[in-house]
Amino acid sequence: MVKVEDSIVARFESHGHKFEILVDPNATDRIKSGDFDLNVDLASDTVFKDARKGDKVGDESLIEVFGTTDIKEIASEIVKKGQIQLTTEQRKEMLQKRTKQIIEMISRESINPQTNAPHPPLRIAQAMEDAKVHIDPFKSAEDQLNGVLKLLKPIIPIRMEKAKLAVKLTGDAYGKVYGDLARSGYIIKEEWGNDGSWMGVIEVPAGMQGEIMSNLSRKAKGNIDIRIVKK
Repeated sequence: MVKVEDSIVARFESHGHKFEILVDPNATDRIKSGDFDLNVDLASDTVFKDARKGDKVGDESLIEVFGTTDIKEIASEIVKKGQIQLTTEQRKEMLQKRTKQIIEMISRESINPQTNAPHPPLRIAQAMEDAKVHIDPFKSAEDQLNGVLKLLKPIIPIRMEKAKLAVKLTGDAYGKVYGDLARSGYIIKEEWGNDGSWMGVIEVPAGMQGEIMSNLSRKAKGNIDIRIVKK
């Protein structure tokens, strides 16, 4: 459980009531989604009228506004619909974290259409600075991606793109690399050959195709044939 002194206040007001919870500043995305651990991501399993004073909200008020006394459901709603009270340092840390996530996502899932190679993270970071991109630390990287790309296109040639890889695994390579292969992208089709080999086509982020091919080849130790499917 996050310590009280390291937590932040999430506040929501409705029906004349104020609701506050103490949350881990690094857990806001998880809490919004509802997929979080009460014992880890909250400093207390209590909903307060005023967290600083320790005044608790009665069950009748919780039911009136949220329709439940389930703290997990209530916490998710408060973080989604309310306001997060951050210190200057906490906001700076969250902004840096979200900016890094967006840069990594763009580098991984986009290419320079002039070279068909991914843009290095440093180039993307510089382009975001030149384009004066504003990042919202409270919105997910996925929700901000398209807006950031729109601002980057006048600065650098960039295009989101997927690549298809045809893969054939022989010998003991299937057991060694199939898990990595499945995590690397979306398996479009797969089948077993008469010789016991596995064959498939996977769709991966274009910016990662080289890294994925190198990783699979290294683990398969020669028992793999992997090629980029030409359009």
